[in-house]
This record gives sequence, structure tokens and C-alpha cells, in this order.
Amino acid sequence: MNAAKIPAACAPWVRTRLRTAPGVSAALAVLVFLTAFLAAAFPRSVDAYETKALRHDVTATQPGQSVLDVSTPPPSLAAPRTAREQVMREAPRAEAGRALVKGLPAPVRADLPLSSYGVHTTKPITAEEPWLPRPDAMPPQLHYAVPSALDEHSELAAGRWPAAHGKVTSRTGEVEAAVTEETAAELKMKPGSRIRVPTQNGKPLTVRITGLVTPLHPKSGYWSVDPLYRAPSLVPDPGSPTPVLYWTGTLLLAPGTGPVLLETTGEPELYWRIAPDPSGLTAADVPRLRDAVASLENGPELLKLRDVVGPNGALTTDLDAILDSYTQMRAAIGPVVTVAAVGIGAVAAVVLLMTGGLISARRHHELALLRSRGGSLRGIGGRLLAETAVAVLPAAALGLLAAVLLVREARLLPAVVGAAAVGGLVCLVLPLRTALHHRTPLLHGAREDLVDARPTRRRTVAELTLLVLAVGAVAALRRRGTTTGSDADLLVSAAPVLVGLIAALVLVRLYPLPLRLAARPVARLRGAVGFLSLARAGRTSSGGTLPLLALLIALTTAAFGGSVLAGVADARDEAALRAVGADARISAEGRATAPVTDGFVRQVRAVDGAEGVTAVRIEYGTPLAAAHDVTSDTKRATLLGVEPESYAALARDTGLPAFPVTALRNGPGQDTVLPAIVSPAVAERLGKQPHTIRSQAGNVEVRVAGVLTRTSAVGDAEFLIVDARRLALPDPTTLLVTGPSLDGRQLRAAAREAGPGFEVGLRSAEREKFVDTPMQSGAEQIYAAAVVAGAGYALLALLLSLLQTAPERTTLLARLRTMGLTTRQGRRLLAFEAMPQALLAALGGLLVGWATIALLAPGVDLGALALAGGDPTTPHTAALRADPWSLALPAAGVVVLAAAVAGVQAWWASRRGSIKELRAGDTR
Repeated sequence: MNAAKIPAACAPWVRTRLRTAPGVSAALAVLVFLTAFLAAAFPRSVDAYETKALRHDVTATQPGQSVLDVSTPPPSLAAPRTAREQVMREAPRAEAGRALVKGLPAPVRADLPLSSYGVHTTKPITAEEPWLPRPDAMPPQLHYAVPSALDEHSELAAGRWPAAHGKVTSRTGEVEAAVTEETAAELKMKPGSRIRVPTQNGKPLTVRITGLVTPLHPKSGYWSVDPLYRAPSLVPDPGSPTPVLYWTGTLLLAPGTGPVLLETTGEPELYWRIAPDPSGLTAADVPRLRDAVASLENGPELLKLRDVVGPNGALTTDLDAILDSYTQMRAAIGPVVTVAAVGIGAVAAVVLLMTGGLISARRHHELALLRSRGGSLRGIGGRLLAETAVAVLPAAALGLLAAVLLVREARLLPAVVGAAAVGGLVCLVLPLRTALHHRTPLLHGAREDLVDARPTRRRTVAELTLLVLAVGAVAALRRRGTTTGSDADLLVSAAPVLVGLIAALVLVRLYPLPLRLAARPVARLRGAVGFLSLARAGRTSSGGTLPLLALLIALTTAAFGGSVLAGVADARDEAALRAVGADARISAEGRATAPVTDGFVRQVRAVDGAEGVTAVRIEYGTPLAAAHDVTSDTKRATLLGVEPESYAALARDTGLPAFPVTALRNGPGQDTVLPAIVSPAVAERLGKQPHTIRSQAGNVEVRVAGVLTRTSAVGDAEFLIVDARRLALPDPTTLLVTGPSLDGRQLRAAAREAGPGFEVGLRSAEREKFVDTPMQSGAEQIYAAAVVAGAGYALLALLLSLLQTAPERTTLLARLRTMGLTTRQGRRLLAFEAMPQALLAALGGLLVGWATIALLAPGVDLGALALAGGDPTTPHTAALRADPWSLALPAAGVVVLAAAVAGVQAWWASRRGSIKELRAGDTR
């Protein structure tokens, strides 16, 4: 007789737990969602800004550098004339262009609207028409081209479009052409003008101008690869012993007239200018793109290209140089960004571990009871894993989905790995912690006071191992720096994290000492609050190492990220100051027809925001020798004539080294010898004796009266500064204006009123030039996010630490209220109890952040991140320094939050009755 199957009497574990504590599961899911989102968004953000930077570099550069320029000469003279003419016609060139585009190796793709093909002469041909301009009695030398789709890239401004009449051959006597308006204006051309072109057969070719055109997109590759298509140019005659200039330009022949160029002396050439299409490129395509370009220039793809255009075909491009520049910037910025990523990742991991620890501590008695009733570690751990996975895995998946939707055009695999790592870590924390804590029976009543804790040998060995790793990472970073050209070294990038870890372990070891010292005098006081708070702080569980570790790493990462942003800002301010010399600069060196008058100076002083105006005379390229001794090898420097007091005020306002007014006024020198403040190189060359230099007004005798490493107005150039009133030509050429909020519009208006030739430069405008690449702005945004995330995780770690002991403090207040403790004293007690650890974390974060930046600053290069095209090896232009606000604000936030949480808990406990807490039992 078979017994009927009896259904289980108990409800499913996971469903029961979720119904019992939905708030805990929801809070854990939210934390996992945010952390998984950050873990997935970081690699996608890096991919996104690197991809944008690649496309920006390809499109922002000059079209002549990025275009794939395919060229080939026409068939040799041994070929039949008809065959040579056929190659020069429109249809074969168009067919070859389509074959070239189709045969491009991946990932190279063509931007067809910006690509073109045609025929042009490579050697200029002299035009002898008497009506053409001759600047130095030299006739112009002209090029002739037959570009494709002229009517699609320009509009007709005058006359009519040129056209081919009948079938054009190499012996055709007359063809039509168009020129741009700029070419017509400079070369005095108009519709109806005729130019006779010499040919090899002795019969000149007549080119008749039928129309003037205006380029629709003058900066596109169609007009910019060969700028003579758009506008003529004055060029020097290389064969003349004296400077002689002549005009050169290009006439655009009618479509289908290519064969006539075969008989000219201009050495015609067929070309296909293929503009690359970067819209489909990603950062991951860079290695393949570089290989493809190299193969097109000199490899197997070049052989395929010659099968299309002919055996003498060649491809030239500077796209490989663009890729090299992009790769160098990415290699310089990548390690710096990795430091932020490792720091935030470590903080997030510690906070997740703390969250698991908090949940495990809250369920300690429940799990101990299950263990005492015969529950196996495997069974308990499996159930904990199941109930955690139900809340965590969907949250991690949602975080991944949010990152994918928010950050487009990036690889999916790194984001999946990051989100999966977060979900896996959280799912394993609670079961593993349970297995470790409940593998042996635990005695009730054992204390874990931090003051009485004694580190084990294993802990000491682990701490020494971490110390060795941290010292090795910091030493490697200082020696190698972050621009070694290799992939980011995770050990080096983790140096700030390891330094924070060692500091946390050291501070936990030292923490009991000040508590013992402070408890003795406080015990003698009449009040009990101070003694109780210190006693309670000393009885904090020794597991407080993890919260302190999280706080220190988070504060260190936030300080490092904030200092990186501050260093970038300082580098750009410094570079802008070197370029301009002050907050604004009005220059007229040799260009202005009107002098810098006193009225002009007063007008500039009246501009809104102007606080100081300094007039300076600047003479560039002054020879450091007398007039009769000047040769081509004579060293030169910039001569500055200044008013000493005003120039000294300018140095103070711009933060430059103090200007020695006394040395310039009363320095060594007689009536005919001028004291001079010079740069170090000039001081070494001139020596201590009087030296004659050649100024624009003649010879001047100077003697070195002081040395400055740098000064305003000349940037990094070598310089001499003298009193302008003692020069034969003291008239100023430049005005340097200071003021934090200058009105640039008023300055430009004042410069225009003063006369033509004055140029206005603003420090703010110069600074904006350094933020012009998506890679720079993307890296800065990641560091800004690192600062915010680091501060947020630090505050969350503190909150978790306080929540872990919240029930114990609530019970303590209830007991003390039965003994006469007032509400005000209860608030003070909780605040004083929380302050030692909060102050320890805040002060430790300040010191560790400052020490980490000081240790790592010599190895961190911010040049590529701060300055586009700047010099990354110049220390003062890209130095990493500790930013006080980045150090102080997160640390102050920790203290304020600790006090706020203690106050809120005391207020909430005072509203609840003591009976309920006391009846709940002793929760220790």
C-alpha cells in the first residue's frame, strides 16, 4: 500500500525571506543597481570618448592630411594616342574611382560626397598675357585641372558654366574654363578672358574663361587638398638670388577636356582624392585601420590599387600620422584614467562587502540558531545565495541595461563583465561570510573591543605583504610614470588604493592609543557623557577596519581625482598666461599704422572689468651684438621696454615672479649703460660686463642687473627688460590688461577705434583652445564622476558603519534614560561616540590624500590631458598638486554626516518609549 505524498509544511525559504524583510532586499537591489551601472558605464564611456576622439581627429584635421590621394601619370608616349586620350576622359576615370572605393580594405570607408577625381597639371606653365598682374615683373605661372562635378561643389557667380564642344582630343585648339572669384579678382580675369598655353607640338592651346564660380564649401577636401583651386597665391621664385614673387593659380577646365592636357608642358596627372568616412570607425578599429593604411601605401593593397589605375599608381596620405597622434594621446591619458577607475572600483567593492557584513550581522542570531539546530553550512549558504540572487541579479541586469542605453557606440563585453562582477561579488559575500563566521560554535558574551584587540600573526603577515605591494607600486609609478607607452599597469594604477589600505591598517592599530590617553582625564570629570562616549568608542567592534578602509580609499580617490582636475585647470591657466601675458593683450608690433597713444591707454582703462593696464615696447629678434657685428649666427632675444612700477604690478597681478624694480632703476650702469633684467640664458651669454646690442633705434649698451626665469609678454622666449624711458624709441607697441571679468567686446571696439593693425587676445579665449578634443573632455568627465562617486561611497560607508551599531545604541539610550539620562545628554553621547571614528577617518583621509598625491605627483603626467599639442614634459605646465578643496570637502562631509546621523538617531530614540526597547531583550 503506497502512502500518499504529504506536502511540505514549511513555506519556500526565498519567498518567506522576501516577505519578511522587503526593505533590506530593496535597499540592496538599489545599491547593486547603482554600482553595476557605474561598473558597466565606465568601460563604455571610455570606449565612447575614444571613438568620438578618433572621428574628431579624422574630420577636424585639414582635408589634405586625411584624404587618400591616389595618383598616376597617363600612359607613356609609346602607347597609341587614342589610348592615351581615352584614359584622360571622364568615363574611365569615373569607373576607376568606383572600383577604388569598392576595393578599399576594411575598416577604411569613403565619404563619396566629399571625394573627387580628375586630371591636373603637376608643373606650372608660364602665362605671357600682358594683362596678367606681375608683382615683381614676373609673369604668373598657372596650373590647369579638369575636376569632377564642378557644378555640384560650386555655384555660378558670373558668366556661364564651361562646356566641351564636340569630342576633345589632345590636338584640340581651344577649350573653356572657369575660375573662382578670388582667382579672378587677383589675376584680373573675367568671362571672355583668353590665355594661350604653350604645347609640345608648337600650336598654342587657347583657354577661354566663360564663368566665375563660388565654392559652396571652401574648407572641404574638394577645394582644400589643392588650395590653388580656390585661390591664387604669391610664391617666391626659387631660382632668383633676391626675393622675387609671382602669382600662381589654377584654371578649372570643362568636363571632358582632359585629353588636351597631354600636349601641354605641365606634365598632367590623373588623381582620385578619396575622403575617409569616420562615421563607422570605433576605437577598437585603430589597429586594423593603421594596418590597412600601411598596406595601401606600400603593401598588398597597393598592388590591388595598381590593377585599377595602372602600374605606376601611388597612394599618399597623412592618415597614418593622424592615427599615431591619436594613439599617443590615448596612451598618455589612459593610465591616468585607470587610476581613477581602480580607486572607485576598490571603494565600491569595500562598500559592497560592508553591506554584506551589515546584513550578516543583523541576521547573526538567526543564522546561529539555524546552525545550532543542525543546519549545514552548505544548506544555509545555498539558501542565502538564492535569496540574495533573487534581488541582486535583476538589479545588476538593470544597471547594465541602463548603461547600455545611456552610453551608445561602445563595446558590450566589458560592460557585461563589470556588471557581472558586481552581481557575483554581492551574491557570494553573504554565503561566504556566513560560512566563515559559523563554521565553529560561537560563545555568547565574548567581547570584540577595538582597544583590547590583539592582531594575530596572520594579520601581521598580511599587512606587511600589502605594505610591500604599496611601496613597490608607488616606487614603480615614480620611476616609470604614466606615459611609458605600454598598457596600463594595474599595480601602478592601484598605488593610491594600496596607500590608503596601508594607512587604514596603521590607523586602526594606532586608534586605541589616543582613546586610552583621553579616557583618563575625562574619567575625572563630573559629567558621565564624556566618559561613556569614549568608553563606547573604545568598545567598537574590531571589524571597524573595513569602514575605515572604505572611507580612506574613497577620500583618497576623491582627493586624487579633484587634484587631477585642479592640475588640468592650472596647466591651462598657465599655458594661456604664457600665450597672452596677462588677462588681455592688445598688440601692434609692426602692424599698426597708428601709435599706442595715452588716449588709447585711457580708453582701455575705462573698459568694464579692467583693473590694470601696462604699456610695453616689444622688439622681437634683437641681436645680442652691435650693428657691425651682426651675422646670421648671432644669438637673438626679445627686447622689452617697460615702466618698472607698472610692470611690477602686472607681475603681481598675474602671479609671476616678483619683478626687481630697484635693480632696474638703480642697477649697475652709467649714463650710457642701461641696467637690464634678463633671462638665464641671456645672462650667461652677456656676462657681467657692459654689452652692446642692436635695437630698432640703433646700438644700445646694457649690463645685467638681475635675472628672471620668466616674465610676461614673451612666454618662454629669451628676453632683456630695460627702462623704456631710456630707449631712443620708447613708444609702446603692446598693452597688457589685467582684470578677472574683462569685456572683450569693448576691448576690440577700442582697438578698432585706435587704428588698423591692432590685435586683441584674451586669456579666456586662449584657455578655451586647450579643450578641443573629445578625449580630453571625456577623461575630465570621468574624473569628475570619480570625485562625486568617491565622495558618495565614502558617505555611504560611514552610514553603513553607523547603521551596523544602531540597535545597540538605541538600547543603550533606553537603559540610560531609566537611570536619569536626559534627551540632550543622549544626543551628546551619541554624537561624541561617533566623533572619534569620524575624525579619524576625516584626518586620515586628509593626510593620506595629501601624501598619496605628493608621492605620485612626479610620476603622473597631465600634459596630454590638459593641453592639446602642449609639452607634457614641462613640469610647471602639467603638474599634479594637492587641491585643498578636494581634500577638505569630502573629509568635512564625513564629520558632518556622522554628527547628523547621531543626532537623528538620538531624536528618533527619544520619541520611542524605553519600555519597548527594554522588553525587546538584550541585543548587545
